[in-house]
Amino acid sequence: MLFSRDLEIAFGDCDPAGIVFYPNYFRFFDTSTAMLFAQALGMKQAEWAARYEVLGIPMVDTGSSFKRPSRFGDVVTIKTEVTACRRSSFDVRHQLFNAGQLAVEGRETRVWVGRDPENPSGIRAKALPAEVVRALGHEPVGD
Repeated sequence: MLFSRDLEIAFGDCDPAGIVFYPNYFRFFDTSTAMLFAQALGMKQAEWAARYEVLGIPMVDTGSSFKRPSRFGDVVTIKTEVTACRRSSFDVRHQLFNAGQLAVEGRETRVWVGRDPENPSGIRAKALPAEVVRALGHEPVGD
């Protein structure tokens, strides 16, 4: 499953040099991950979190490769997909294109988490439901 969206770079996304301040790419990518899940599951995060009794999908690893700058007023395209699913974690790839050229590549590893039954203020990884894995375009582990 591939999710794609266009985004116009806002003035507030940029540093004094007029290019996107790099942490904002991670904000763009986080939003794209949420939108990918909403599309795949047919519901917003608050709804699927309640349905599957999870707190969310925090990142445990992330990184990016910056190839070309983007500037205020540019309209970029972000393509997001889950590239691998494991028992409770999954990998996400983001590609941001500006004027048809790859400008930034991002990657994330996230974990499907719920409350830790032994520590109510903590979290614990939970197995990804098979229907969620399938909705993301993968086969469940062990199937």
